[in-house]
Amino acid sequence: MAKSADIYYKIHPWKIIEEGFRKEYAMVSESVFSLGNEYMGTRGNFEEGYSGDSLTGNYFNGIYEAADLEKSSYKGMIDKTEFIVNSANWLYTRIQADNEIVDLYTCKFKDYVRILDLKKGILTRSYIWVLENGKEIKLEFERFLSMKDAEIAAQKITLTPLNFSGDIILYSGIDFGLIHHMTGKNMWNIAGSTADNDSISMLGDTISTDQSVLVSCRFQVDCREWSDIEEEKKLVRRFVLSGEQGKSIEFIKIIRNLTRKDIKEEEKENFKTKWGKNQEVLHSLSYQKLREDTINWWKRTWQDSDIVIEGDGLNQQGIRFCIFQMHQTYHGADKGTIIGAKGLTGEAYSGNTFWDTEAYCLPFYIFNNTEAARHLLEFRYLTLEEAMERAKTLDCKGAFYPIATITGRECCSLWQHASLQLQASTAVAYGFWHYENITEDEEFIFENGLSILIEVSRMLASRGDWNKDRTRYGFYGVMGPDEFQMMVNNNCYTNYLGKKTIEYTLSVLKRYSNKNPDGYEKIIKKHCLLAEEIEEFHNIAKHMYIPYQEETGIFEQHEGYFNLPHVDIDKIPIEEFPLYHHWTYDRIYRNDMLKQPDVLMMMLLYNSDFTKEQLKSNYEYYEPRCIHESSLSPSVHSILASQLQKEEEAYKFFGFATRMDLDNYNRNTGEGLHTTSIAAAWMNIVYGFGGMRSDGKLLSFAPSLPKEWEGYAFKIHFKGDILRFKVDKENIKISSKAGLGIQILVYGKPYILGQDEINIPVIL
Repeated sequence: MAKSADIYYKIHPWKIIEEGFRKEYAMVSESVFSLGNEYMGTRGNFEEGYSGDSLTGNYFNGIYEAADLEKSSYKGMIDKTEFIVNSANWLYTRIQADNEIVDLYTCKFKDYVRILDLKKGILTRSYIWVLENGKEIKLEFERFLSMKDAEIAAQKITLTPLNFSGDIILYSGIDFGLIHHMTGKNMWNIAGSTADNDSISMLGDTISTDQSVLVSCRFQVDCREWSDIEEEKKLVRRFVLSGEQGKSIEFIKIIRNLTRKDIKEEEKENFKTKWGKNQEVLHSLSYQKLREDTINWWKRTWQDSDIVIEGDGLNQQGIRFCIFQMHQTYHGADKGTIIGAKGLTGEAYSGNTFWDTEAYCLPFYIFNNTEAARHLLEFRYLTLEEAMERAKTLDCKGAFYPIATITGRECCSLWQHASLQLQASTAVAYGFWHYENITEDEEFIFENGLSILIEVSRMLASRGDWNKDRTRYGFYGVMGPDEFQMMVNNNCYTNYLGKKTIEYTLSVLKRYSNKNPDGYEKIIKKHCLLAEEIEEFHNIAKHMYIPYQEETGIFEQHEGYFNLPHVDIDKIPIEEFPLYHHWTYDRIYRNDMLKQPDVLMMMLLYNSDFTKEQLKSNYEYYEPRCIHESSLSPSVHSILASQLQKEEEAYKFFGFATRMDLDNYNRNTGEGLHTTSIAAAWMNIVYGFGGMRSDGKLLSFAPSLPKEWEGYAFKIHFKGDILRFKVDKENIKISSKAGLGIQILVYGKPYILGQDEINIPVIL
């Protein structure tokens, strides 16, 4: 793996600490110090402004813009794409003294420290600003997003003149004039603004999607005078502060951001009534109370989701950073929202959600926040109609889920991904299956999942085909998860997931018909599902072709893969990575090199379907061919390497996953955090070293301990209880919080869990 860590932040078990500011690391730190609460997110920008490389980013989940694409003469190509839009900068601040404005790119400063407190959800920063005339002002910044009231954010700035007395001017306000980096344009029209003695508000509408963001700010500061400055798309209040040597001045700004996503006329009218109420709500809020509520939210969250690593400070910090970002990104606060590939930390991938949401992110929420997991799946139910329209454009029946989306429509302009990858649809089906397998929430599957399963299975039955003599069924002209092989036939992952999807659909249909005959008849009529079609589903699943070499035990990634020219990936010079930037596009497809796991991904999702011998054969064949060009790749290899007792390989891949963004492994953290890879890092510990498998009838574990660690501990939410695991060099200690008597398997043996710890020797 030709990638290396760039360790920049100080190691601490609960904090991300930047001591001293390096300009070349500004963009990376903006991503790393991002804050979010699912509803909104803000990058770790300097609120006081910065003239160097920067992406001042503020985003709202579900607020997006659209762009028309050149219309293709070929059917099935998309003609419009959607992207998350950079919104108002509600932290806008400028600080002036003696006609000099602070800017860390150009001015003198010392004693710089920035800290993200993962335990509390608070971001702080401080430094001493040294003016050209020698005057010094200590500046301290604090900000947080409310986790209890998602629309609320708060900012505090403390200014202390150290060696002089005199005026300091502080500007604070709302800036809708930000440029969206992907388009190079501003995406907002201003619909109005207001101001009173201690607050300001501004309403912006997206230029083409007709959505709204209303930003209201309340100020608290002891000032000599103030005045308002209104410019195009910006409203700023100017405060003149009387600075006294050695005495601190505290400035507080409480922000309430409201969004209107629905473009229906009645929703527009309802939204207008919130303008005045926004001011009323702001006046009822206390900075200290908001701060305490946020700290308490994080305290409760960490009590039941923390992972402890003993003897490895680097990865202890790394995994807590990952868990923190997962809770920030999504916790079920708003139905119908998504998890973008960068969360709310940047504009790369346009804020779209991909199939890895169900494959990588969903397990974290299933075992930490079941309601959030359910809400993620509900998004796919709410967008079923769009998936059905997409199927029609691709000459398919049923529902073809998009490979990249915000609202449910396909947003990927690369036809080879948008039209050839079936894994978004099968991942949705897998997500419902996985959710039910763990929660046993059968009613949710009947109400929300079954319609999806019917239409996805219908799509699979129309997208695939029988071979010449109709002895086997498969998918032709597809692209599997690897993405370095295009227009292949019978990709093993695609065929296997298609088979499992159809089998699960048939299982749910049978159970529903037995438990609710009337409901079954209604859904059959709703989807016009005939008995002949159900019989065809049975026939397809029974005869699905799975490429497999009996003598070696290796699943062929797709027909003809074994005959492709071989590339020794260790001989590719490191300066040629990433390959997309250094190799011609077609060159990537002309060999057996893998971008990310394909067959191995299949063997992880349905792990109990395969023998250990099969897993070993396939791991040892495919791992040397994988260049891990995807951030999702290392965790899958680490989990499977751990299962195979390949401890050194497992630990090597694990370190990459937990600190990929903190150590900027891919040299692109500045574009935003790798959210789904962050989720995979959690899987890396629980599924990897913890050996958890969740695809069987019972939850099973086979813990191992990396030789670099003294021990580790993790918790999972399961069947209304919280299971607690502690692993050291000799024993595994397992108990449950509520003591509900849940049965699990450990090293293949059954155990009933209570509140008292069970001690089990570690098997090496």
